[in-house]
Amino acid sequence: MKGRLILEDGTIFVGKVFGYVEDSVGEVVFNTSMTGYQEILTDPSYYGQIVTITYPLVGNYGINLEDKESETVKVSGFIVREKSDLPSNFRCEMDLDTYLKQSKVIGLEGIDTRALTKILRNKGTMRGIITTEHSKLSDVQSRLDAYDNTQAVRIVGRKKIEHIPGTGKKVAIMDFGVKENIIRNFKKRNCDITIFPAETTADEILNTNPDLIFLSNGPGDPADLQDIVDNVKNMIGKKPVVGICLGHQILGIALGGKTGKLKFGHRGGNHPVKDFEENKIFITSQNHGYYVNEIPENVTITQVNLNDNTVEGMRHNTLPIYSVQYHPEACPGPNDSEYVFDKFMELAE
Repeated sequence: MKGRLILEDGTIFVGKVFGYVEDSVGEVVFNTSMTGYQEILTDPSYYGQIVTITYPLVGNYGINLEDKESETVKVSGFIVREKSDLPSNFRCEMDLDTYLKQSKVIGLEGIDTRALTKILRNKGTMRGIITTEHSKLSDVQSRLDAYDNTQAVRIVGRKKIEHIPGTGKKVAIMDFGVKENIIRNFKKRNCDITIFPAETTADEILNTNPDLIFLSNGPGDPADLQDIVDNVKNMIGKKPVVGICLGHQILGIALGGKTGKLKFGHRGGNHPVKDFEENKIFITSQNHGYYVNEIPENVTITQVNLNDNTVEGMRHNTLPIYSVQYHPEACPGPNDSEYVFDKFMELAE
């Protein structure tokens, strides 16, 4: 069936829909990873977004139900140049089309994804709709205007406390949309893990007497989360606090810094980051549209992105606080920076 991607600037791409055929609105972004589409689809940080994959063939090794980063597909739509209908891999359990049908998410294939990526790179990410019914911007303008992703963190995070027993340090995870591989990395270090809903109060978390408070990744704009920022402020100085991605941004605001929106974000598995503490360059996995653009007082920049010099890591000068903007847990992407979890555990000591 013919389908269209209509962007808010009026640009239209015509292709063929697959997956679950129902119109979907979202912020259109692109990811440059060559593999890992299953992890991208299930990453809660993509909630509310239509993700374009720049690699031309997607779905060739199929889908398995083990490599998920959350229980369900979180993207609002999925755009590919060509999807594979005949996947081949010994772990494959179903094809991409079937998976999106089951997950009630629409896909679009057969458009020029390179041209779309250049538009997003030059003009910035923008709202769009994948539709089978409408043919021009005026038909869908009201739906694009109504798009709202401010409640994303509250939608994707856990609704009740979950405990994963371990013999090591007690880690309290604030779940803003935490990826499964982050939890796996703490499990690998024998941590006793308690995962809290995003809006859990500081007192509730501190009453469990954790050795480390971890602020997770998640979707949306950190400026929409002032109540969560206030909670984090009440924990600073009382326990070691660390964060990844959205957690890093929330920490930045809680300490007195500011965040801003990147023109087209960092999404892919090949972003070079210089770690000043290690004096090394690591290739990292990234997925974010916002960043800390004003560093708080008494905080040192530990890492920067070598593509655009944006802040990728920070450490407090006197308090046990450390965070990174990228994804050291990878999935998808390289495992070069998994050592960051060991730095988290050092703070827990």
